[in-house]
Amino acid sequence: MKTTIVFVLLVGATFFQQNAYSFEQVPDTAKANRSSKQDSAQYLMNLVKDAAEMVKKDGTAAFEEFRKPGSRWRQGETYIFVLDKEGNMLVHTDPEMENKNQLDLKDVNGKPIIRGLLSAASALPDKQEGWFHYQWPTPEGLLPRWKSSFVKAVSSPEGKEYIIGSGMYTDRMEKEFVTHMVDEAVAEIEIKGKAAFKDFYDPAGPFLIKDTYIFVMDTSGVELVNPAFKNLEGRNLMDLKDTENKFLVKEMFKTVKKDTAGWVNYMWPKPGDNLSTQKSAYVKKAQLDDNWVLVGAGVYLADAPKTALKREEITPFDLKNFVTDAAVKLEKEGEKAFPDFRRKESQWFEGDKYLFVWDLDGKRIFHAANPSIEGEVVDGTTDAMDRPYGKMFLETASSPTGEGWVHYVYPEPGDIFPAWKSSYIKKVTFPSGKEHLVGSGIYNMKMDETLIEDMVEQAAALIKEQGRKAFDVLRDKKGPFYFMDTYIFVTSPEGTELVNPAQPTLEGRNLIDLKDLKGDLTVKKEIDLAMDKGSGWLEMTWFKPGTNTPAPKMTFVKKAEANGETFIVGSGYYPDKN
Repeated sequence: MKTTIVFVLLVGATFFQQNAYSFEQVPDTAKANRSSKQDSAQYLMNLVKDAAEMVKKDGTAAFEEFRKPGSRWRQGETYIFVLDKEGNMLVHTDPEMENKNQLDLKDVNGKPIIRGLLSAASALPDKQEGWFHYQWPTPEGLLPRWKSSFVKAVSSPEGKEYIIGSGMYTDRMEKEFVTHMVDEAVAEIEIKGKAAFKDFYDPAGPFLIKDTYIFVMDTSGVELVNPAFKNLEGRNLMDLKDTENKFLVKEMFKTVKKDTAGWVNYMWPKPGDNLSTQKSAYVKKAQLDDNWVLVGAGVYLADAPKTALKREEITPFDLKNFVTDAAVKLEKEGEKAFPDFRRKESQWFEGDKYLFVWDLDGKRIFHAANPSIEGEVVDGTTDAMDRPYGKMFLETASSPTGEGWVHYVYPEPGDIFPAWKSSYIKKVTFPSGKEHLVGSGIYNMKMDETLIEDMVEQAAALIKEQGRKAFDVLRDKKGPFYFMDTYIFVTSPEGTELVNPAQPTLEGRNLIDLKDLKGDLTVKKEIDLAMDKGSGWLEMTWFKPGTNTPAPKMTFVKKAEANGETFIVGSGYYPDKN
């Protein structure tokens, strides 16, 4: 019988859009009084297990102990909750939630919380415990953050079954989360076989968490499942190397063959990062019908070592000027400029920096790096995430400004894994009078003020032209205004959130009193700045996505007017402090 090993690896990637959000909150004074150990996964697991032992011994009498403020069981954000198997909330820090069935309770993205908690406590056949992750506002807060809850099933002396749990707000993946996800994936595969694979695509399930997703490979290295990059399915990745030439997939197979399960470290760039960061993958064998399978999960741990990637750094400002200079040359020379653009190691073609030219019907008429693809009609081209970047190129050139940025996912030359690529597009008129677009792009561009300002200016121009009809374009997660953890927001002068594709539940709410982690009224400051000066930058402090560390976030806002209405348009980024 032929043996097939399936490899499942969970990796962190901001490519997966619904997990690319920046979840921000108001200051929480209770958190300042917490010990650092209360923020650890191990502390929470021990707390829940000890509470479960109390219920196992004392039954419902333990519930009153769990309700005592200031006790071990209820301190600040940390508290014990108790559910029965029907979804009735028996103990909770919010009295309004107690003694009610909460089975249909969902988070801000529609993820079923209570059903997920109940499932986590029964997913593993040998352990009636587990983690579940969802998004929930902090106490006294307005905006949601990721919350990770650990739950454990227990029987009381009377034979009644309860689910004991507690949660913590954390934007970071921990080793405990990863190992549980691997264990749960193993259990799913051993119960359902290949039918379990579809569960790895479910955004409401337990396998798409924060910036993580699952992919599957067979023993030959062929990718079978990849929710984030479906274009990789069917590709052989066995010889995949990390940034230090380590055969990472082969190393993972070697680990499970030796020890059945274990951790493998390798160097891999975070999406949008110019540094290579150590990534740790936990891998484990499982049974699939008559064959073995291998299940794994990867995570960028806190304080993981980093190394600089060997590539020339090009700023958005540099690339914009490069394309602008090319446009000037094309307006004078037209197609006669192409031989100069094609000359390698010249100012027009150096390394990964080169030019391409399309006509506005979507035909690629020039490509310096690959002349063989010239002449193709590419207006319907999509990237690895089904983002229609061909259409976005043409729409950008036809926009009110006639130029702007387009962000999409595309493999680097010689690589099979897609990376974020940012191209600057500009409309140009040849001497013949025919209009074209010229562009150039770079991989993993470091976010800076130039890129943010250009995106906000482009969004403001679109609003000026279309009014509120532009809002759908700004919300489109496959459009030009949404990529990685960057997006456009629109606010009214009164503070009502009108557009927020990252957190759509905020739309229609008045955020004028929203404060950042330092207590600054950020929305009010944004409005005052835009209304007073027309546009400008301001600094605020939020938790940087993927971390629990407060970090400065720079936000650019601009006033836009259309059809007698005034709007505040903005976007922001976290400056790279490396």
